Amino acid sequence: MSQQINLFNPVFMKRRKYFSLLAMLQALGMIIVGSSLFYGYAVYQVGQLKKQSEESTKRFNAEQVRLARYAAEFSPQQANQTLQDEVRRLEKQAADEAELVETIKSGAVGNTTGYSEYMRAFARQVVKGLWLTGFKVTGDAAQISLTGGVVNPELLPAYIQRLGKESVMRGKAFTTLQMQQPAAKAGSATTAAPASASSGPRYVEFTLHSSPDSEAKK
Repeated sequence: MSQQINLFNPVFMKRRKYFSLLAMLQALGMIIVGSSLFYGYAVYQVGQLKKQSEESTKRFNAEQVRLARYAAEFSPQQANQTLQDEVRRLEKQAADEAELVETIKSGAVGNTTGYSEYMRAFARQVVKGLWLTGFKVTGDAAQISLTGGVVNPELLPAYIQRLGKESVMRGKAFTTLQMQQPAAKAGSATTAAPASASSGPRYVEFTLHSSPDSEAKK
């Protein structure tokens, strides 16, 4: 009778080493290199995002400043303040113009009606035998000078009295009177007199002044 003896023992088989030290070091090196590359890329991406964030923040701040400026310029309060300033300016201008008109009406700035009323007054008061050869109204009519001729000197008081009834002459009085015979060679003066005065009796020249002036002293 035969008997088989199994000499196979797994203990004596050569085992393979799947994770050797070299393989582990290589794997670890690859992991480190990969991690470094990933970390570098991540740092780069973070830097780019940071720059974009800073630029966005600057643009946002600039827009906020511009928006605030526009809001201040075109806000209802600013428009109302501008309108109030314009109203105050127009009110002041109107008040100044009204004050100027009142000053002119009061006569504080002198003669405001011109000299036409004086000419009308002289033209209305005509006395036969008396004529005017000239008149001068100085400044605000503080000084009035009349020159003319008269056949009879007694006509002068009546003429002055009638002239004083004119409204433009109220409050004014003649204080100086000069009378003289016309010069013999004053041909131009004689031609200004009426025909009756030049051909008949002689006449006298007169000068009236409302107040003494340089002409009255000559």
